[in-house]
Amino acid sequence: MRKNQNQSQRGNFIMPSFESVLQTVKTFLIGRPLRSEELRGEKLNVFWGLPIMSSDAISSVAYGVEEILWVLIALGALAFNYMFFVGGAIVVLLLILTISYRQTIDSYPRGGGSYTVAKQNLGEIPGLAACAALIVGYVLTVAVSTTSGTAAITSAIPELFPYRVEITIAMIVLMTIGNLRGVRESARLFALPTYVFIASMLVMIVVGFVRVQFFNYHPTPLYSVPTATADLGLVLILRAFAGGCFGLTGVEAVSNAIPNFKEPSQRSAKRVLFLLAMFVFLIFGGTSYMASIYHAVPRDEMTVISQIATQIFGNNAMYYILQISTAIILVMAANTSFAGLPMLLSLAAYDGYVPRQFNIRGGRLSFSNGILMLSIVAGILVVIYKADTHGLIPLYAIGVFLAFTLSQAGMLTKWIKGKGKGWVYKACINGTGLLITALTVVIIGYSKMIQGAWIALVAMVILIIWMKVTKAHYKDVAEQLSLSIEEVQKENNIIRVNRHIIVLVSSLNKATLKAINYARQMSEGANLIAFNISTDKENAMALQDKWYRCEIPFPLIVRDSPYRTVIEPLMQYIKSEEHAYQPGDILTVVMAQFVVSKNWMNMYHNQTATAIRRKFLRDQHVAVVVVPYVLDEGRQKKSKQKK
Repeated sequence: MRKNQNQSQRGNFIMPSFESVLQTVKTFLIGRPLRSEELRGEKLNVFWGLPIMSSDAISSVAYGVEEILWVLIALGALAFNYMFFVGGAIVVLLLILTISYRQTIDSYPRGGGSYTVAKQNLGEIPGLAACAALIVGYVLTVAVSTTSGTAAITSAIPELFPYRVEITIAMIVLMTIGNLRGVRESARLFALPTYVFIASMLVMIVVGFVRVQFFNYHPTPLYSVPTATADLGLVLILRAFAGGCFGLTGVEAVSNAIPNFKEPSQRSAKRVLFLLAMFVFLIFGGTSYMASIYHAVPRDEMTVISQIATQIFGNNAMYYILQISTAIILVMAANTSFAGLPMLLSLAAYDGYVPRQFNIRGGRLSFSNGILMLSIVAGILVVIYKADTHGLIPLYAIGVFLAFTLSQAGMLTKWIKGKGKGWVYKACINGTGLLITALTVVIIGYSKMIQGAWIALVAMVILIIWMKVTKAHYKDVAEQLSLSIEEVQKENNIIRVNRHIIVLVSSLNKATLKAINYARQMSEGANLIAFNISTDKENAMALQDKWYRCEIPFPLIVRDSPYRTVIEPLMQYIKSEEHAYQPGDILTVVMAQFVVSKNWMNMYHNQTATAIRRKFLRDQHVAVVVVPYVLDEGRQKKSKQKK
């Protein structure tokens, strides 16, 4: 008896479907769906907003200082004499950009940054150029920051260097999952590493400064300084400046994502921007000074920060805390893009320049389509460039600084046209920012063009063309779908024309009978027929015999198909005089389609219904109706249990 009960219990067990398993995994990774009313709870305050919005700018220090040294090291030991001065010039530019973007936050509370500013003040094309530049910059931020994080890991554990691509892709996947969980969830996941990195860097700078200035410590470089291969010149200094400007990427992110902050969102955004600028100033300036006095030499196998930390801390716990936090913050710099780009794409989608899907919030109220697109494209770049930060960097900054330049130009135009209180001061700030950022774009274009910056420019041009085409498409669709009272009356007259209903029949079964009954329900006043395409005469004769014996009250038309095609005989019949269909009549094609219990089972059945739908899709006077018949997946199991 017990054995029979166990067998019965096993027999009643139903394996979960693939869809239910997938939904369970999705809920586990991303979380339960949130109601639209819960969006207010997803907003960020200053404490949580700072790590999300500043991680890119703060982490840029890790490779911005290194990029300066890659250029200046051609001077040999003289490189360290000029390192701090180049860093100082970049800090001045940071100050100008910070003041400028405070003005942008005040003027454009909906966000959008350079895109919104340029579009409203300079016109459509400059606005699209800014949008394209930001898209390229955000994608490259993810690629560069994650590869830099991998570089920090492989510096500490050289045995992992051959697996740098796999490590980087894994980081992108983790970042994607974290951000699909929503803005608030991602802030909680990634806030602590940001603050640990800030604290670790400040400790390193303070300890390094104190040891040299107060304890007469004389640093010994880990690597010998190469001999000079170039002379000091303006071009070399400008190239070093352009390389160091990578440390300013991410400054605009706050102005792009103002709606992500709690009310008053503008005030919260300005506080985050101030804290961001302060930490970048301290860490970038301090690291530049440490690199100059500790004589760090840029190397592929060991980063500049790793060299400085080794000299200051040695191989103790503090060194590994700094390296681990550096790796994490470099990966988390991608989080700035995951916060900024989906918001930017949602604004562009609202304006009709990118597909509308980017303006739809996912189950966790994040713009999930933008997040997924960002991670996929960044992952492709990582694979193409084999997770080489130095190879990706040349593509990076030209887009960011082009967006900076267009933003400055847009704000300058706004103040000159609108005037208003204090406009002269504001115009001077943006005018100065315009000159410096435009000069930086020229420098980057000159110094990095051959190394790959031209690829970023080509990508921007393609994006601008794509956005124009998308806008034209939506405009054309809107014009064709626009409806006036007169057009409604005209359409009502069209509905009064002749109606034809054709039920496609392959055999007479339960699925077909359901389609037949549906057609009869809607056939009042219509010309109703059944239509069979025959590829086998015996089957056709059997169908006709069964049709008449069942006394179905409308005719069955059978047409031979010598070439075994379905659509051509149907089209020939519709256009023939026998059917009497005239252009402008309303034609409804009704088809039965049974639904199998498992998706993989569809491979056993042809896709005739799909082909017919595609054929009639472009005819506005034809409607294709598919009547589903769902097969009982438990029928076979119940039958076995009875036996």
